Amino acid sequence: MKFEDLLVETGGFGRFQILILSILCLTRINLPMHFLLHNFLAATPSHHCAIPHQEAFVNLTVEEVLLISIPRKPDGTFSSCEMFSQPQFHLLLNSSLQPENKSIVQPCQHGWVYDRSQFTSTISTQWDLVCEQRGLNQATATFFFIGVTIGAVVFGYLSDRFGRKSMLQLSLVCSMVFGMLSATSVSYTMLAITRTLTGVALSGLSLIVLPLGMEWVDVQHRTFTGILISIFWSVGNMLLALAAYLVREWHWLLVAVTGPCLLSIICLWWVPESARWLIAKGKVKQAHRHLLTCARMNGRKDFAVSPEALTRMATDKNMGGSYSCISLFRTPVLRKISLCSGVVWFGVAFSYYGMSMNLTGFGLSVYVSQFVFGIIEIPAKIAMYVVVNRVGRRQSQAWTLILAGVCIGANIAIPKSFTSLRSVVATVGKGFSEAAFTTVFLYTSELYPTILRQNGMGYTSFMARLGAALAPLVFLLDKVWRSLPEVTYCSVAVCSGAVAFLLPETLNVRLPEGIEDIEKPQVKVPPEASAPEGVPLQALLK
Repeated sequence: MKFEDLLVETGGFGRFQILILSILCLTRINLPMHFLLHNFLAATPSHHCAIPHQEAFVNLTVEEVLLISIPRKPDGTFSSCEMFSQPQFHLLLNSSLQPENKSIVQPCQHGWVYDRSQFTSTISTQWDLVCEQRGLNQATATFFFIGVTIGAVVFGYLSDRFGRKSMLQLSLVCSMVFGMLSATSVSYTMLAITRTLTGVALSGLSLIVLPLGMEWVDVQHRTFTGILISIFWSVGNMLLALAAYLVREWHWLLVAVTGPCLLSIICLWWVPESARWLIAKGKVKQAHRHLLTCARMNGRKDFAVSPEALTRMATDKNMGGSYSCISLFRTPVLRKISLCSGVVWFGVAFSYYGMSMNLTGFGLSVYVSQFVFGIIEIPAKIAMYVVVNRVGRRQSQAWTLILAGVCIGANIAIPKSFTSLRSVVATVGKGFSEAAFTTVFLYTSELYPTILRQNGMGYTSFMARLGAALAPLVFLLDKVWRSLPEVTYCSVAVCSGAVAFLLPETLNVRLPEGIEDIEKPQVKVPPEASAPEGVPLQALLK
């Protein structure tokens, strides 16, 4: 007997599964509220050099004081990082005549003045992370994703050894503690450390929620479960926009997005440990108790599988052998799959976070852009539920990535004045990017054999987090060429999409069990005969 047969005996998909998924979906909302928090936490409002001794210019308007104190850029706006060493009073007579003597222009000497109409306070305004310090501002997102990368290794190991539920609880408690510590940061160094630790903690939440949910549902509802849990990422995305709109001060914004972790900790009391994991670890009595609860909640009071039968199942499922990430590269076909899937995952995460963290330049406020970018993800996810089963995984993966890159490239060519068109193209591109992210989880879990699926998902998750960590730093390339960040995101998305064509198709193909199943030609089976046994043991990460 396989575990899927057990789930059928307990009622398949009933009230028990609905309860678990409801709680896990609620827990899932916490992720994007931190993963995309950089858009508001580190937002940089309009600013200019602070002008000393302004009381000496009592007869001048604010605009005139700026005119004689701050040089203009070629587009006519005041410089954000430079000031005149001495007031240039002659500009009052002819403001278009900018001084040609560059020696009188110097970097800001007395700090900055910020436009606080949109953001009351951010870490940029708190510690002047602008101009020469701009790199530190972008680095806060990188520090966070470095923490997520470390957490993937830590919680991947811990959840396999000590269980899904206990590690999910630990992840939420640590996320709340470090999130609140971040809100009390008194220096940039403290913020960088606490945000990195928050990333480590949230990685457990990212890794565990999806497999814990999928390990309790039958085969027929797995795709539905994955899409449903993924949709609540988008819900959290939209709630972040609402929270940031209502809370404009960065300390309290951190409190607002961390607080829901407490509700999730309480609700997890009603979520059982994964029976699949318990059986694999030989804890059959506890697994049997959870399965009985599942059957009773689902109205199946005739459930009669004994603990001894579960013990035999655990013995039958032991496939033997010891495998690691090195095993992913030992045979030719598996090596090709690993190399190509690593590139695809890097490209998916790199382009997704590149688009998600660029909310300006579309003629909309950052709050509206964040909300629109979140809501467009929902139809994209629902559409992929149909598309991947019609045109196949490989075509879906490749073309969603390529079209996301095309949309990024199109906005390079569209003039800034066409704000409405740029907004539409960016929104469509974000939809394709999210569709690529949704597809890659399903696709990758079908590419690797059961004995290596955890290692394969762990390796590809690492590549995705690497892409997410590098994405914010690419914005600094605009100093070299203004469009270079967009060109980089576009190129990576298109190239990684092209690499996806090199992967094998897995639609209606039985899940491989061992390495030999990968190396030999795969045989398609009718959809009704395909009953995938394995599930991805890494979560929908973002």
